[in-house]
Amino acid sequence: MIDFPIEKIIPACEKIGVVLDEKAVKKLNIYANLLVEWNEKMNLTAITDPDEVVWKHFYDCILFFKNVNLPQEAAVIDVGTGAGFPGVVLKIVREDIKLTLLDGLNKRLVFLSEVLKEIEADAQIVHLRAEEGGRKPEYREKYDFAVSRAVANMNVLSEYCLPFVKKGGHFIALKGPAGNEEVKEAKGAIALLGGGETKIYFEQEQMLGDRTIVDVKKLSPTPPKYPRPSGKISKSPLK
Repeated sequence: MIDFPIEKIIPACEKIGVVLDEKAVKKLNIYANLLVEWNEKMNLTAITDPDEVVWKHFYDCILFFKNVNLPQEAAVIDVGTGAGFPGVVLKIVREDIKLTLLDGLNKRLVFLSEVLKEIEADAQIVHLRAEEGGRKPEYREKYDFAVSRAVANMNVLSEYCLPFVKKGGHFIALKGPAGNEEVKEAKGAIALLGGGETKIYFEQEQMLGDRTIVDVKKLSPTPPKYPRPSGKISKSPLK
């Protein structure tokens, strides 16, 4: 097993109010090893260098906690979770959250099932595309938070994520440097889907570059016709 240099992010985490105890460090190390091991047989990430995994995957996800107040036992769905970012990292830091990991590719979920078993964490795993899950009564408007990282532009991502969020909840998008511009283009879509006040937080970290965290509050139910089928969402994004 590789010893990933997780200790390098501990001071940065402490500055934003996140304490990585020995148990969390151990779980992150197990996760990183499984990520690199499984990545040899399936495409999970282009980032495998130990330093980059620690900063560009783990710390990037942990930045969520600097700007977002996550209540105890909040219901969180990670939409298009992929290799488990940010959902699994959030769960390692905050074991109390009620996490759902949703993805349309089953082999990724097989990987995540192994991760959850090895780090002794529980989460609901859902094999559905986002636009399918968002129409199902058992998932629609059931979550305090929908989170997503590196999935799509905001005008498309809003239609994937906001249907999962209950009134008064939040849709959180972890974005790169273009997040502010994406939000400007997505204002109409956000309003149409029931979103309201949108806060944008800018972060700069030498090992990460420029990052943007977008926090959209859900003010009203999403109209029943949304989300549309995937083809329509991608070909004709809401404006």
